Amino acid sequence: MDALSKRTRRYHSVEFKQQVVDACSQPGASIAAVALAHGINANLARRWLRESGSVSASRSPAVETIDFVPLRLEAPDASSRCIHLELRRGGSQVSVDWPVQAAHELGVWLQAWLR
Repeated sequence: MDALSKRTRRYHSVEFKQQVVDACSQPGASIAAVALAHGINANLARRWLRESGSVSASRSPAVETIDFVPLRLEAPDASSRCIHLELRRGGSQVSVDWPVQAAHELGVWLQAWLR
């Protein structure tokens, strides 16, 4: 094992851990984003939250939050049997017409596209 591949264990002060726990405990805070901002792994931040007792029952440590995506919905007319979406993300723009009968598959596709 050469010197570059040898890992050393990092130790964090109690103050640093508390700072991370406090930031993660803020309403709407993303544990992954807080961890990244502090240069640590999200799993480590979750462990510190668990150990501090700050993990609320409503927040599952294994679930990441997804940003709100605003959608404009229009009532379909009686002759329309498809779902029409126009999506913009970064530099990408997509226009989709999807059969109403396959709405579940549209949800699966949409989740994959938004990742």
